[in-house]
Amino acid sequence: MGKNEVMKKLEEKIKACKKCPLGELRTNAVPGSGSYDAKIMFVEEAPGYWEDQKGLPFVGRAGKVLDELLESIGLRREEVYITNVVKCRPPNNRDPTEEEIKACSPYLDKQIDIIRPKVIVPLGRHSMAYILKKFGFEPEPISKMHGKVLEARTLFGKIVIMPMYHPAVALYKPQLREELEKDFKKLKETLEGLS
Repeated sequence: MGKNEVMKKLEEKIKACKKCPLGELRTNAVPGSGSYDAKIMFVEEAPGYWEDQKGLPFVGRAGKVLDELLESIGLRREEVYITNVVKCRPPNNRDPTEEEIKACSPYLDKQIDIIRPKVIVPLGRHSMAYILKKFGFEPEPISKMHGKVLEARTLFGKIVIMPMYHPAVALYKPQLREELEKDFKKLKETLEGLS
């Protein structure tokens, strides 16, 4: 079975999932979107209101910021893969619980195994904590970790992990937009170094 069929099957499974209470509360599960052959995988924490409505990641104001940041380094959304640690929206956009992360994270692990990205960019502290622990790193505050280039080994080869602030911070803390822009420039350099 090819990569596309495997991903489509996994997406159907996610859309039907009821492993935790969020499955009963959602409008739509948000499996992810983008290229299954992406070199970069962006992982955010959980869907928000608009993502839950549309079943797609990053469709609100933060999505526009992400699009601008991608464009600034010559990438389009279709070339990367965007997903969440938790695939259903927690009520009132609260942080996902440990139980919700535990129930849902095997889907993300499978997505990583199928796509085999060269770079994983966790966006925000919760996705950063999950991804870093998964690959054997000790998470520190995101203010210390953002923009760092960490290398991990996987069954499919070397992978770079580069934590970043969530693009939403640019909306309520405009001074952090500059940090995001710097991190994206570093991401571009890191990608160029890999090819």
